[in-house]
Amino acid sequence: MTEYRASFDATVTFGNGGDLTVHGFRVDVPGPDVGDGEIAALFVASLGLLMSDAVELRDVEIFAEPHKGTRGGPSDHRAGPDGASGRFVELGHVVRAGMVTYPGLPAPEIDAHLTREASRELYAPGTEFAIGRLTLVGNTGTYLDAPHHRYADGADLASIPLEATVDLPAVVVRMTGDRRAGIGVGALAGLDVRGAAVLLHTGDDARFGTPGYAEDRHFLTREGAAHLVERGAALVGIDALNIDDTADLERPAHTLLLAAGVPVVEHLTGLDQLPPTGARFTAVPLRVEGFGTIPVRAFARLPR
Repeated sequence: MTEYRASFDATVTFGNGGDLTVHGFRVDVPGPDVGDGEIAALFVASLGLLMSDAVELRDVEIFAEPHKGTRGGPSDHRAGPDGASGRFVELGHVVRAGMVTYPGLPAPEIDAHLTREASRELYAPGTEFAIGRLTLVGNTGTYLDAPHHRYADGADLASIPLEATVDLPAVVVRMTGDRRAGIGVGALAGLDVRGAAVLLHTGDDARFGTPGYAEDRHFLTREGAAHLVERGAALVGIDALNIDDTADLERPAHTLLLAAGVPVVEHLTGLDQLPPTGARFTAVPLRVEGFGTIPVRAFARLPR
């Protein structure tokens, strides 16, 4: 379904004195025929303005664009019932033999340990089985990083509690179309992330599996990672090559998040299918002792 946003200039005056003027402000709107009165109400609600007396709008433009999650807007599900009951959405890449997830890492190998033909000699006539063999590095497809990935004494995959990766409230941070590569505090400050899976939607997944995936990539800045830790995010995911700027060899996002016990999910896809709030996110890793990364089946359940 097509979603719409509005851009406008506005001046709001307050009953206790003073005024506020904005230029090119944007809010989510329910449709292309929304009126100025509703846009003005969304503007005031999105900023949490108190004692507003009058709002004057100018140069209003309505255009098709995915919702960003305007507070009190049509995609703000934070005030709704806890939990989601809509359809499921896949958010992970399919693992295929020979696929390239991260430049320089080996591709997965998929072959047979026991073929169906060979199994016929082991079972009754008409009965056959296949046992496959999969060889891959943990950083394949869409995968989860546990603290052990960064820290020798950090929690491994077998130690990640289900509560940390299952049925988390999702907060989607829309960065598509943003020319800035780094996702910092400015993109995160207005979001309630406590106990949530914060999913950074950059649109880079459209280039997954191509050389372009490693070019002009988005990442979470050191300051952005620190902000999410301070605000109590439960998990952080991204649909880009790496949650860190790969030019920074300190890997500050991994360092800060995993030190705080916040799992990281990289190489997500399909985040455009989620609303800014209201979905529930799951990405459960295998319980592998002494291991720090593993592919996951990441998915979300949409709100009704």
